Amino acid sequence: MTAQATNAGRQPRVLTFLHSFEPGGVERVALRLHRAWVDEGADARLVMGRLDGAMRAEWPGLEPDVFGSRGIDTGPLETLWMILRLPGAIRRHRPDVLFCAGNSYTVVAVAMKLLLGRRCPPIMAKVSNDLLRLDLPAFAMPFYRIWLRMQGRFIDRLVAIAPAMVDEIVELMAVPLERVAVIENPAMTGEELDRLAGTPRAPHNGGRRFLAVGRLAAQKNFTGLVDAFARIARHDDRLTICGEGGQRAAIEARARRLGVADRVLLPGHTHPLDAPLAEADALVLSSDYEGLPSVVLEAYAAGLPVVATDCSASMASLLGHGRFGLLVPPGDVGALATAMDRIADHPFDPELARDEARRFTVDLAARRYLQAMEDLVPCSTPCAP
Repeated sequence: MTAQATNAGRQPRVLTFLHSFEPGGVERVALRLHRAWVDEGADARLVMGRLDGAMRAEWPGLEPDVFGSRGIDTGPLETLWMILRLPGAIRRHRPDVLFCAGNSYTVVAVAMKLLLGRRCPPIMAKVSNDLLRLDLPAFAMPFYRIWLRMQGRFIDRLVAIAPAMVDEIVELMAVPLERVAVIENPAMTGEELDRLAGTPRAPHNGGRRFLAVGRLAAQKNFTGLVDAFARIARHDDRLTICGEGGQRAAIEARARRLGVADRVLLPGHTHPLDAPLAEADALVLSSDYEGLPSVVLEAYAAGLPVVATDCSASMASLLGHGRFGLLVPPGDVGALATAMDRIADHPFDPELARDEARRFTVDLAARRYLQAMEDLVPCSTPCAP
């Protein structure tokens, strides 16, 4: 009898683990999926290492199971803290499936398999970033490849967030094709998409308005973006970088050194729907590596063209092979600057871009995740002791 037949009439019990409400695309998607699973009637549980983070206000009424720390700041050791405390949560909640929200959490998932052995429930992991990681130094690459194969050995089902990512998952993680599901990354709810599509364009007084959104982290290469902006910036142009993180001082210092500090704005973390999408002329993605960035789809919903680095296997197809924006090599400041300078003249149809964004809603993805999880459940009762 198949797992689906055995579990007929009952959706899988899902446990999602996150470090905190600190802003991040992986965390935002996981929270959206969790809420959608609950709305679908699934027994979905959420555990967190701590309640800190700017996204907390975006999720009123969401009360995850939080690991008590008796006042100790667990942030600096959040991965170790999660590895130590998650086994207890698995025993309490007895999930059918453990959901690993992205690449940054796979070390916890592998640790659960090693610590719990057969007592660990099946794990579904979303591959949230490009696996090639050409940004890594040469000496680190052999160790990184070994780590990918370890993940492939211990994780039961891997989710590619775009069809273009399947081949690299199969090859680099050494898994058979049948262990890879393709579920396109849920960038927003249908309601959020309609809200973005209905937001009127805000007029501004001259100049070009470039927008970037993301954690202020080295991966996003916002210092390189400031370099590119400085090469083409006119006196009334503006670059707004929405986000927060450890690279803020470096970005501000680069803007001062290049003489554009008065034209580079860093307003901090904002909810995507509250980001100044309506005031922008184009979104710029300058990352060294990504998976399938939700912010690109949010830009499409708002009717914005995109300048992006070729930072993942999915980027060329995500940009419609030129229909929705311009693609440049990662780390090439000159090419990024040229594309930013040209994007206003690039052919772009906002309605086609919005249609593209509708393929990536939470409403569609949540049901597909639950269907894929049903195939992992080996018995009609929770399998973790």
